[in-house]
Parts: sequence; structure tokens; C-alpha cells
Amino acid sequence: MDINKKLKLQKVINASGKMTKLGVSGVSDEVAETVSHALKSYFHINEMMIAVGRVVADVTGSEDGCPTVGAAAGISIATAAIITEGKNDLVARMPDSNGLKNEILIPKGHIINFGADIRQMIKLGGGIPVEVGTKKALNVLDIESSITPQTAALIYVKSHSIANYNMAPIEQILDVAHKYGLPLIVDAAAEYDFKKYISMGVDIVIYSGAKALAGPTSGFVCGKSFHMEACRAQYNGIARAMKIGKEGMAGLVAALLEYPNRVMTEVEQINKLNIIKGILGVISGIRYIIIQDEAGREIYRGRIEVIEDEANLSAIGLQQALLESDPSIVLRSQKQKEGILDIDPRDLRKGQEKEIAFRIKNIVEGATK
Repeated sequence: MDINKKLKLQKVINASGKMTKLGVSGVSDEVAETVSHALKSYFHINEMMIAVGRVVADVTGSEDGCPTVGAAAGISIATAAIITEGKNDLVARMPDSNGLKNEILIPKGHIINFGADIRQMIKLGGGIPVEVGTKKALNVLDIESSITPQTAALIYVKSHSIANYNMAPIEQILDVAHKYGLPLIVDAAAEYDFKKYISMGVDIVIYSGAKALAGPTSGFVCGKSFHMEACRAQYNGIARAMKIGKEGMAGLVAALLEYPNRVMTEVEQINKLNIIKGILGVISGIRYIIIQDEAGREIYRGRIEVIEDEANLSAIGLQQALLESDPSIVLRSQKQKEGILDIDPRDLRKGQEKEIAFRIKNIVEGATK
């Protein structure tokens, strides 16, 4: 079935990256086939969940893992796991954590909104977010002065949204957490390195299964075995409302096992971006360069600067025209008010880089006539 035709949906070319609003990633044939098999089969779900956790542990180097329906759910589940320690009576109470150690310290500059506020995810798990430091700075003393007898954990967010945030290194934050006997949670939803934080000694790390991993709608938590047991216990509590199904777990495993062989290399990304450069590099009103991801990841993008006086068109106008194209073309538009649009090549299918470039060329040339 062609779901676009059935539901009368626009076809979309995703040049903006692993974005939830576009469906995140396109999965490989192997992942799709695994999901299809799982959908037609039956399992003892509790047994499956433990088995998936073992695969997560193998890939990440952690003691154990727990599958989730996404990274946001992972934040809530990890929070509830720490507060309840997996005890049945406390699991049944969440998110009511009154009288329990429930404060979760989070750097003020790490309060991000990914379609929902991260503090809401903490609250769903029974946590009380306590903001530390300022939006532009955080040091060890800020953390230590915020720790109270009610403090349950610290959380650290790794995101391109906070790439320029001036704060204490994560190593120092980890040291402070462990000095006071507190677990450190790292939200690494979109990260590519699944071993980095575990190898550093971080207690709980949360990843999306649909972003860098290019799996189905899913995610996972990994870390110390007793924390993971407590995470799985939440499926008898708050996680019931955000449970991952058999197909999500099966597809997550397939994606984990084929990673990193499916990651688009630096050379492949730049080759696609250079094809676009060859088409856009000669257009009046457009400046095009290749840049690296702001967070230092091995992700490269094509940056389009629209010179409005020359192009007779703004970046906002160009983005809107691309969105209204058939198929709809979506670029990264966070800086469109500054006259900048970015092209992320990682989810482009063969030939789509040319389709994008020629569409931009036609729009700009049409505006200057």
C-alpha cells in the first residue's frame, strides 16, 4: 500500500536530519524485514525485553540495557527507576514521589525542548527538576551547593542545542555525582558513539533507537544492572503508558546489530554535498559552503546563505517555496531568520541531492527574473 496516496499525504524529501516531526529515520531492508517478522509472531514479552537488554549491553559495553519507545520515555523511566529502585509498591505510586528522594539536578543550560520540555519528562518519572548554574555557565561549586538530602540524581544532556554552553566538563560532573553517592544520567539521544559515556563510568545513558541508529520508533537505556532491573520494573507502572511493542524491540535489535556498518561516512556525506555545490555554486544570491556539525560530531552539512538583495528572495521565502514543492523538500531552518538554511545529507536517497539543488536553482532564478 502507498500510504501517501491512501492518506493523501505529501511526499517528503528529508534534508534536515533525524527529525521526529518527519518520522526520524528511514530504516534498512534488514530492519524492515525484522519488524515485519516480529509483527506476525508472538513472544513472551518479559523474556524478549531481557534478551534485548543483553544485546544493548553487548553493543554499549554496559552491564545491562532496557528497551524503550524512545529517548524521551527513557528519561521518565530512568528517573522513576532511581527514585523507586524497582520496588513494587513505589513503582505503583509513580509519579507521586512525595516523601522520597526525588530531586534531579539539571544544568540550567541543559533545559532543552525537543517538542516537549525535558523537565516534563523528569516529572512524569516522579522527579522534581532542580536547575543548577546559569544558562551560560556551570561549575562544580554550583552542583555541590545544590545537593540536598532529597537529591536523587544528576542529569547531563548532550545536544547540538547546547554546543556553545560554557560548563564544567562531564568528567568533573561525574566525579561530583559519585563523590556524593549519586547516579549520573546522560541523555545522549542523538549521539553516534554508544560506548563513550559507559566507558567513562556514567551510571545510566539514554539513546534514541530511531536517530543515529536508524531503527524504528524506539530507544534504550543502558548502564548498571540494578538500575536496568529497576527500569524494566517501570513497565508495571508509568512505562505502561509508553510501552515499546514487539516490533519496536525486534527492529531495535536489528539496527543495533547492523550498526555501525550503515552509518554514512564523512566521505559519503561530503560527496553528496559537493554534488549540490556544483549546481548551487554558480547561482547569484547564493553562497554555499560545507560545514561540520556544531557539536563536533562526524556530521557534515551544506550551508546555504541567501543574499536577499541579490536573490530577490529571503531564506524564509526559499524555505517556504521548498516546503510547497512536490515532493516537499525540508531543509534545516533553525537559522533562516539569519539568512541561512542547511542541508543534512544523511537521509537522502540516491539522486535526491540533485533534485534538491535543481529545485533551489529554479526557485532562485525564478525570483530574479
